[in-house]
Amino acid sequence: MKINILFGGASYEHEISIVSAITLKEKLTKFSLSYIFCDTDHTLYLIDASKMKAKTFSSGEYKKLPKLTIESGAFVQKALFGSTRLDGVVLNLVHGGDGEDGTIASLLEFFHVPFIGPRVDASVLSFDKHYTKLLCDAVGVKALEYEVLTSNDKRELKTPLPFIVKPSRLGSSIGISIVKEQSELEYALDVAFEFDKSVIVEPFVAGVREFNLAGFKAGGELVFSNIEEVSKEEFLDFEKKYMDFSDSQKRTKADLSEALEVKMREAFRLVYGDLFDGSLIRCDFFVIDNEIYLNEINPIPGSMANYLFDDFEGELARLASSLPSKKRITTQYSYIHSISQAKGK
Repeated sequence: MKINILFGGASYEHEISIVSAITLKEKLTKFSLSYIFCDTDHTLYLIDASKMKAKTFSSGEYKKLPKLTIESGAFVQKALFGSTRLDGVVLNLVHGGDGEDGTIASLLEFFHVPFIGPRVDASVLSFDKHYTKLLCDAVGVKALEYEVLTSNDKRELKTPLPFIVKPSRLGSSIGISIVKEQSELEYALDVAFEFDKSVIVEPFVAGVREFNLAGFKAGGELVFSNIEEVSKEEFLDFEKKYMDFSDSQKRTKADLSEALEVKMREAFRLVYGDLFDGSLIRCDFFVIDNEIYLNEINPIPGSMANYLFDDFEGELARLASSLPSKKRITTQYSYIHSISQAKGK
């Protein structure tokens, strides 16, 4: 099967996307892979597999490699005497803005390019943490209480200390702070507003257990990964998550009761619905007083959460063979013809 990995993008998670692509190169040995790099200026490059190294991007060497355009059905490498199409399924591995906010989805859908990843509506509801809260409320999944604060609002909060401040539209734990004393609030807000004009404030629950569950729908059936219990740190900061991100070894299955596991899968099912068709997503859950709470949705999880699946390559092939397709609109111009005939033109 042919998979074209699209990565990079113009976002604060640009480098994380590069790390994810390099990691998947080592994990997807049974596929025919091509690598499409999106620079921060939205120029597209075809990266040879031998060049899939961090230095290629940090040094700017990628700029010497072939550029790509996009046409109906595929990315294209144009040359003096013809062009080469990169047929196959695109794997959207652009984290953060561009990849998860609906920009890439819009582009690929506009050009009828088959792809693995969230569609536009799924992107909108998962990229903004405020909208994710509204989605939870709509489908009946519990989430922590919250406040939304914009950069233009007065910095007055009702949430009692301690609480967490995080940008509304950013992942990878970037810009997140735990505020334990009132004196820490101004700095925490300044940090978060560096990345977004809107922030989410949630109560900080000490000692909460956190779990990751990934999955996708194929042939109308939800396929679940193993469930992982994450680090006992207060929260996973950027360095903890990604400085050692090349470690993609299988995780130990969580020590979780069967009843809680059933609840977690049901919450995942309600969130996924039909909204995330075509996507492999990861949901991060809290367990508080034996109840399941959705923390956030990762519509394009780091390295596609390959470490949570026993047979990641087989599952990805299954998803790639069960993608939704957008109905093509055909136009007969019958209305215009009828007007023209009526006017005798």
